Order: sequence, then C-alpha cells, then structure tokens
Amino acid sequence: MSIDLFAGIRVRDYVAARTWYTRVLGAEPDFCPNDTEAVWRLDDHRFLYIQEDVEHPGHALHTVLVDDLDARVAAIAAQGPTPVLREEYPNGARKVVYRDADGNELGFGEVPA
Repeated sequence: MSIDLFAGIRVRDYVAARTWYTRVLGAEPDFCPNDTEAVWRLDDHRFLYIQEDVEHPGHALHTVLVDDLDARVAAIAAQGPTPVLREEYPNGARKVVYRDADGNELGFGEVPA
C-alpha cells in the first residue's frame, strides 16, 4: 500500500510566507500550482504546501523527522530563522519548533536509533 502526504499550511501573506518557508526548508518550492500556493517535496510522496487564506491563517502544527537535527538547525540558522522552542524527551528524542508570522508551527525532530 502506497501512502502519499500533502500537509497544508494556511497563511495570510503568501509572498512573505513563501520567503520564510523557503528559508526554513532550505529550498525554493518544487512547484506552484497557482499564484497563492507553493509546494515543497520533502521526500517521495511527501509534500508540504502553503496556501494563502486571509480569513483562516494559522493553527497548523507539523513536525518533520530528520536524521540529523543539529545539521538541520544550523542550516536554518544560516538563513536567519531561529527556533521558538526546543524540547528533549526522556527517551532522547529532540524537537525544535519554528513559528511563522501567522502562528503556524513547523517543527523538526530527531528520534535516537
């Protein structure tokens, strides 16, 4: 069974959000289906997208698990954004959270082997 994921984030200002997410994700969008939506391919069949919605922005909570959290945080810091929260769990898992201008949270986590 194949599983595809399209995780959406509603934003008030598409242009500003696209710039911010490009910095946090470390790449330009993979495609833009229209003038108010941008899509990044995170992995095979796994996508994150922003969509302008001036009436209902914010409230998204997404966490992307990565192999090397420290490297990811360093790469993002080089682009300017800084985390608003860092968490470490008893099992050794760690999570870093970034928040866009609309309050959407995009976290990156690492689970020990």
